Amino acid sequence: MIVSHAHKFIYIKTYKTASTSMEAALSAVCGPDDVITPASEPLMKFREGRPAQNYRLDHPQVPSRPLLKRLLRRPERRYHPSVGFYEHMPAWRIKSYLGDDVWRSYYKFTFERKPWDRQISWYHYKTKSKRPPPDFEAFLADRRRAWVENFDLYSFEDRICVDFVGAYENLEQDFAEAMQAIDMKGKIQLPLANVSADRGGRDYRNYYSDRTRDLMSDWYAREIAAFGYEF
Repeated sequence: MIVSHAHKFIYIKTYKTASTSMEAALSAVCGPDDVITPASEPLMKFREGRPAQNYRLDHPQVPSRPLLKRLLRRPERRYHPSVGFYEHMPAWRIKSYLGDDVWRSYYKFTFERKPWDRQISWYHYKTKSKRPPPDFEAFLADRRRAWVENFDLYSFEDRICVDFVGAYENLEQDFAEAMQAIDMKGKIQLPLANVSADRGGRDYRNYYSDRTRDLMSDWYAREIAAFGYEF
């Protein structure tokens, strides 16, 4: 997640939408007072600009770190809500920390991806350390682990609350559109970062049965209705 006071924009980082590439690109134009959150995966080799900065926040609404983890002296996760600003941060919390004036006046954007395709990328990401990995249908059986919360990151009460939601399927053109809105078109190059080739070119549709296809239609009905996605 990035808040640029220098260029008056807020980038909300969603899951499995080339967000690492966008965060790396946007960090290169940030100023010393801008907020750049740490990532759960290493980004430094992709960033030509600033590393994570200004993400710690002393605010009454910042949740405290769980007592048990403090007592056990567990290492702090810098992408956890207890630090202040963090990686995949929902719009409602960003607004509460920045205030209404900044939220209204800054350009707010994010990206989304067709849910059935996004779910396959999420499946490979979440099972990459499993040997052997569970099959896709078994993975979906645990909704708590399999659910991708993107829509909740850029909505308030089920209503989209950002100025622009770009399409992963139209990545370069929509990223350019967002950059034009903040007067940065042609000034930022989108790097190829954090790319996964786990599916080996396999079409996402080949992973699904009728049941699991319809299950995703139910889980992600809001995205499908908002953007007109089709399987």
